[in-house]
Amino acid sequence: MTDHTQPQPQQQPYYPPRPPYDPARPISTEPGTTIWPSGGHVPPVAPPAAPVPHRGARRGVGLLAAVAIAAAAVGGGTATLVERWTADGTTAASGAVSGTNVSASSKGTVAGVAQAVSPSIVEISASSNSGRSTGSGVIITSDGEIVTNNHVVSGASTVTVRTSDGKSHEAKVVGTDPDKDLALIRLEGASGLKAATLGDSSKVRVGDEVVAIGSPEGLTGTVTSGIVSALDRDVTVAKDDGQGHGQGQDYDPRQGWPFEFGGQRFNGDTGSSKTTYKAIQTDASLNPGNSGGALINMNGEIIGINSAMYAPGSSNGSGSTAGSVGLGFAIPVNTLKADLDDLRSGGDR
Repeated sequence: MTDHTQPQPQQQPYYPPRPPYDPARPISTEPGTTIWPSGGHVPPVAPPAAPVPHRGARRGVGLLAAVAIAAAAVGGGTATLVERWTADGTTAASGAVSGTNVSASSKGTVAGVAQAVSPSIVEISASSNSGRSTGSGVIITSDGEIVTNNHVVSGASTVTVRTSDGKSHEAKVVGTDPDKDLALIRLEGASGLKAATLGDSSKVRVGDEVVAIGSPEGLTGTVTSGIVSALDRDVTVAKDDGQGHGQGQDYDPRQGWPFEFGGQRFNGDTGSSKTTYKAIQTDASLNPGNSGGALINMNGEIIGINSAMYAPGSSNGSGSTAGSVGLGFAIPVNTLKADLDDLRSGGDR
């Protein structure tokens, strides 16, 4: 059979420049391969064509630019996120909050504060010839320095501390300051304890949320919460060793340490030797045994040492069955920080 198809004109191939001679390169006999007399070979290459713009790609770039502009209008943080995504195809994860005991995910919650700070709060049992008292304390160094109220350990012959893991330790009184109702004790042979972070009470404002942790009625690690109700309240307590501390009918361990506020006497007789300090007032529930424990801001920083609470019906030394009514007082942490060097050197002890 004869093929009557008209032959098509053959387009002349484009030959690139001749490559250098390479005797090691084999000569190809495949169709479409040009054989050079010198033995080199390259396949025919079509002339370079002008690039054709891709309509879809142009739309993608325009869309991404529009998103970036819209994000910038919403807020700088979002615009930055879009810019970083367009640069390297990734986004940055948020880091932990610096300068706080509370994790970023739990920041600002009572649960987060409790989890972070509870390991730094202890229960203190102090015994003397006149009786036994129970209070709380705050670990401030990993080797066992603990801050508490002077009235918790005043006149004590033995001091026992129970940490949040249930272990008991003997402690010695390092220094006391009856004028500020502060004391420093140290655990013997302790190490690796979790120290609390001391905050700045000058930054505390009325209405700030707070958490109180202590051992009311021996219930170790009790957490309550509330707000700062007032600042710079004048609170008066007894300052002599043994005065009011296990002192006969004037002291009831179910009621707590006697104190005076606003010209009234609460929880028994404060005696003749007294001292007055400026306190933070809070409606976080405080009960006997909270003395020496921590008042904490929502970043997990100690802003005060709980020292006194009001119980209705106890102003004349009578028993009270009402418990806490949301009138508690704490020594500002800046008072403690200013007093630490004196306490470490023995204070008035």
